[in-house]
Amino acid sequence: MSKVLPQGLISLWRKAQRERLIAARLALSVEYRTALASAIAEQLSDLISVAANPIVSVYWPIRAEPDLRPWMLRMWERGARIALPVAVALRQPLRFREWHPNATLARGLWKIPYPADGAEVIPSVVLAPVIGFDPECFRLGYGGGFFDRTLAAMHADRLVIGLGYPSAAIPTIYPQSHDIPMDYIVTGTTALKRQGNNAIPRPSSC
Repeated sequence: MSKVLPQGLISLWRKAQRERLIAARLALSVEYRTALASAIAEQLSDLISVAANPIVSVYWPIRAEPDLRPWMLRMWERGARIALPVAVALRQPLRFREWHPNATLARGLWKIPYPADGAEVIPSVVLAPVIGFDPECFRLGYGGGFFDRTLAAMHADRLVIGLGYPSAAIPTIYPQSHDIPMDYIVTGTTALKRQGNNAIPRPSSC
C-alpha cells in the first residue's frame, strides 16, 4: 500500500512525480515508443467501434507521448470523425475542432497544433495522454486541470481512455475531489477498465 500524505504535501508530491515520470518517458528509445504506440492503437481499435459513428478526440503528441497520428488517419479513412482538443485559455475547459488529413493547422497554447478551420464538435470518445496513472484509473496530467474541467462539463455517456506507457504506472496519484477517473487506461501491454470504484485488469486485446 502507498503511504498517506498530508493534504498540504500532495501538490508538491505530484509536481515531483510529473518531473520524474516525464524525464523517464523522454529517456525511452524511439523504437520502444513506436512499438508501444502501435500496440496502443491496436487496443483502441478493439475498444472503439467505427460502426457507432464516433467522434473521437485524439491529441497532437508532445514530450514523447504515444504518437497516434497514423491510427488517427486510419480511423478517419474508416469513417470515424476525428477531433483535436484546443486549449483556449488557462483554467478553462478544452474545446474540440474536427480534423481531416488536409486540415490547416494553427497553434494554440504551448504551440500545440489544432485544426484552424475545423467545426467545433463534442466528442463521444476522448483520448487523454497520461504522465502517470494508478490502479483505480486516475490520471496524473500536466497539472493545468484542462481534462478534468472538460470531462466535468461533458455528458456522462462519453468514453474516456487514458493512454500511456507501462512505466507510467504508480501506486496512487492521491486523487482529489476534482480528479475524474478514466474509463480505461491503455498502455499497449495491458489495459485497466474501471467499473464502479474498482479498476479491473484486462488482457492486451481488451
